[in-house]
Amino acid sequence: MNVDEPKPEAKVVEPKPEAKVDEPKAEAKADEPKPEVKAAELKPEDKAAVPKPEPKAVEPKPEAKVDKPKPEAKPSKPKPEFRNKIIFTLSIVGVLAALVAAYLFAMQRKAQPPVFQPVSNPYASAIYANGMIESDQSSGENINIFPEVSGPIIKVFVHEGQQVSAGTPLFTIDDSVQRATVELAESNLKAARDQYDKRRASYDIDPESVSKDVLDTAEDAVNQTTAALKAANALLQYYSVKAPVNGVVLAVNAAVGGYVSSQGNYDTYTELFDPIVVMGAPQEHMAVRCFVDEILVSRLPSKWHIQAQMSIRGTDIKVPLEFVRVQPYVSPKIELSNEKQEQVDLRVLPVIFRFEKKDAPVYPGQQVDVYIGQQ
Repeated sequence: MNVDEPKPEAKVVEPKPEAKVDEPKAEAKADEPKPEVKAAELKPEDKAAVPKPEPKAVEPKPEAKVDKPKPEAKPSKPKPEFRNKIIFTLSIVGVLAALVAAYLFAMQRKAQPPVFQPVSNPYASAIYANGMIESDQSSGENINIFPEVSGPIIKVFVHEGQQVSAGTPLFTIDDSVQRATVELAESNLKAARDQYDKRRASYDIDPESVSKDVLDTAEDAVNQTTAALKAANALLQYYSVKAPVNGVVLAVNAAVGGYVSSQGNYDTYTELFDPIVVMGAPQEHMAVRCFVDEILVSRLPSKWHIQAQMSIRGTDIKVPLEFVRVQPYVSPKIELSNEKQEQVDLRVLPVIFRFEKKDAPVYPGQQVDVYIGQQ
């Protein structure tokens, strides 16, 4: 082997492509990194020949896929066959419930018999009217008693339902002030009489001692004080209210200690003034005030051929009525409810009947149904 023969040049180890350490493949999974080229595989003499790569800006690495925790195992859904069975069962139950409900609602229940026989027309042709029971008076309605003076009541002598005669005391109003006025009038009268008696005596002894004018003035003073005393006594009588006629006490609308006036007693419930005492005629006979609507007045029979029958509400009792009179004054219908605030356009004609009470369960102020026919 010749020395001069050149030796073949040593092959420079070409650097292998750089292993991309900083740029792992996106699809590479984090748990399977690609093996890097180890530096030990290069020979020492080759390391000097390998040019160092320039530092590159670190590119953002794609986030490595981390194994997500597997969702918890969901309970297994019911099988279609089991679900269909449930739906079918519920459908059958709904159909059966609908059939039962339809049967129950379709049942015809027997109507209960009425508690009392409803009011009916007893005549072939008649008109209907509302009626109100009241005491049988020759004229007017009940007797409403109001005091003529004001003051607190100190005593009530009667009660509801009591039979009284004319002149019976009903109640007494405090008369202490009026009694003092009477006493003052009596004192004035005594003083006036004394003056007159003295001057009269002096005049009788010596007519020239007292002039005729002075004597006449003293006499006038006596007359004036006498009249004042009579007026005071008359006013004192008004503090004791008495029954004006024979009858029965229907209502007492005041109590001891209550203040009353000439307008009556103030009712806190109705906010109206009521009479202190309401009286009626004796209860052997009672009256019915019927209110005939103005549109039916033309059909009202004449007084010579009129007949009527009353039905007591809530009972089967029917009472024949006797015609008394017609009140020839058409009034508003508010008399049925006793409310002045009632706004109605209908007006009524009062027709009064009477009947014998006997044992009929009726009371003044009670409403009844009345049919008015022709004989």
